[in-house]
Formats: sequence, C-alpha cells, structure tokens
Amino acid sequence: MARRAGSADLPLHHGRVPAWLGQRMSRLGAVIAEAIIHHYGRDEFLRRLAHPFWFQSFGAVMGMDWHSSGITTSVLGALKRGLAPLENELGLRVCGGRGSHSRRTPEELAAFGARTGLDGAALAH
Repeated sequence: MARRAGSADLPLHHGRVPAWLGQRMSRLGAVIAEAIIHHYGRDEFLRRLAHPFWFQSFGAVMGMDWHSSGITTSVLGALKRGLAPLENELGLRVCGGRGSHSRRTPEELAAFGARTGLDGAALAH
C-alpha cells in the first residue's frame, strides 16, 4: 500500500447499525478476511486492518457507508461475530466491541489466555 500523509474529518454519528446490515457485514467481512488470510497470511490481514484508508474502504465494502468515526467499532464488531466460528482455523480472535463490550476486553483477553496458554493479563495491559 502506498504511504501517504493527510487527514480525514470523520464526524461521529450516533445510533446503531440496523440488525440486517450488521448480519450482512459479519458474513461479508468474514469471507473477505478468510480470503486475505488464506492467500496472504494473518500478518498481512492485520497490517491492512491497521491502515486507516484500507480500513475505511473495507468498512464501506462491508456495507458501512457512513463516513464516520463509528465505523471502527461497527466493523470490528461485525468481524468479531463473523470470525468467531473460524477463530481456530484462522488463528485470529477479535476482542472488545462497542459500548459495554469494550469494557469487557480485559476479561476476554484473560479468558483467551487461559484457553491458549498466552499471557492474557499482559495482552490486556
């Protein structure tokens, strides 16, 4: 991906993603993530997620066409739901979420660490 500098003005929109769109985003996001991971590897998928313009585009492709700062939690929440059944196959787990789910991230990481042998407390820190 090209390295560019700049900024984007992303207003915060209030409200929720409709249930039908959230379900569609979960299915589509999981298929896209699975394809990228199988073809290019998990590290490449994570690198792409970390790229702000790629992430914004990914969200738009998944159906989140609001140009909003809320896209982060909506897209990651959809990925969390969509990738959960594939977590062992892909070696990838999405934690956290929007609102009250975000405050349970340390607990999720500790439980994940207990299941996998990773240091969940260090991940949470």
